Amino acid sequence: MGNLASVAKGLERVGGRVTVTGEPEVVRRAGAIVLPGVGAFRDAASRLRTTGLADALLDRLAGGVPFLGVCLGLQLLFESSGEGGRWPGLGVLAGTVERLPTDLKVPQIGWNELEWRPAGALMAAGLPVPAYVYFVHSYAARPADPGVVAAVTDYGGEVVAAVARENIWAMQFHPEKSSSVGLRLLAGFIAFASR
Repeated sequence: MGNLASVAKGLERVGGRVTVTGEPEVVRRAGAIVLPGVGAFRDAASRLRTTGLADALLDRLAGGVPFLGVCLGLQLLFESSGEGGRWPGLGVLAGTVERLPTDLKVPQIGWNELEWRPAGALMAAGLPVPAYVYFVHSYAARPADPGVVAAVTDYGGEVVAAVARENIWAMQFHPEKSSSVGLRLLAGFIAFASR
């Protein structure tokens, strides 16, 4: 949903070979999977389920295939979202997705600095300090396990900016719109997926 073309171009720019698909069998053969997205959680989760992509994705994640979630692709990993009701996610990571808890303008649109956590060490390798990335979102993950938090940012309070666990990397921000820092993150994922 949404930013497929720009994420694909970003990955290609740093040496990735990209196939954009809506076919579960293509996902089942993929050497790595990227799930980008913008839009409504409910609609995206429903589409993944009705097309069979959710089952294919869950099978591949359980098998250890490298995965990158971008924006809505991060949110869908969690058990549920409170966007417009309460909607089930993929349940790969424990926790929920909730409206940004801030008095600042929502959606958050703009550049923010990342503060890396231990889970994000591999993701952050080679990045400048400070590293600024581009956000566009109204909802953010609240992981049940703080150990999966790879990076946070400050937007009227601490907001989860990235998560990582084993074969999973996911970013609430848009690396494809985050200039050289974003391209380095995409290149880092390609290197991670090629190990």
